[in-house]
Amino acid sequence: MTVQVYTIASGKGGTGKTTTTLNLGTSLAMLGKKTIIIDADLGMANLGILLGLEQSKITLHEVLSGEAEVKDAIYDGPYGLKVVPSGLSLKGFQKSNPDKLKQVISALTDGMDYILIDAPAGISRDSIIPLAVADRVLLVVNPELSSLADALKIKTLTELVGKTVDGAILNRTENEKTEINSGKVKELLGMDVIEMIPEDANVRRAAAFKTPVVIRTPKSPASIAFKKLAAKIAGEKFVEPEVKKESFVERIVRAFRRK
Repeated sequence: MTVQVYTIASGKGGTGKTTTTLNLGTSLAMLGKKTIIIDADLGMANLGILLGLEQSKITLHEVLSGEAEVKDAIYDGPYGLKVVPSGLSLKGFQKSNPDKLKQVISALTDGMDYILIDAPAGISRDSIIPLAVADRVLLVVNPELSSLADALKIKTLTELVGKTVDGAILNRTENEKTEINSGKVKELLGMDVIEMIPEDANVRRAAAFKTPVVIRTPKSPASIAFKKLAAKIAGEKFVEPEVKKESFVERIVRAFRRK
């Protein structure tokens, strides 16, 4: 299989782009796919934080500044997932040269099935490069008009660098009648919604424990959606896990444990 480079992009911050990158990457690794995720959001790096890698001495910052080799910035994640975080310091960000990202990607392709790039939100020089080096671009959007308006700008920017957006991931949906649905997203953005990720408190809890939600609560609504997305990308059939219903006694026990 030829490696596929996916850039996960969004028009604005806070859409869940980094969480999507982490859980999609983990889900692909759980399918046995050799996957690496890269935090290319050089100024607002969060991917490493979600895995407890925020104290890493060598990151993408050092690689892009010419101070380290990319092999030294690769860390182990769950299920064989590989992670290249960015640093948290402004000094490291200032020293980084985003133009070297293409070289970094080329150095990581051997033996990999998927490379996922967590791109900076918005329109900037730093956000253009991840779009230009990708084989495929996925847009993470929320069911809000402001999110869709900004996503449309990223779609246009992607086309300007000679690439196309494969589809949208509609994140944090609540299935309210007043909410923007997948049909409306397709109408406004001119692309299909390839997966809908429901609003799920388990995502926030998993982040607090620095663990992907697909591992911490594998049968939660968001986890199932992320795994379905991974199966679609990998071209495999998704088998939904059987969710055991909680008995009355179990509910009582759980209620007492909370007190």
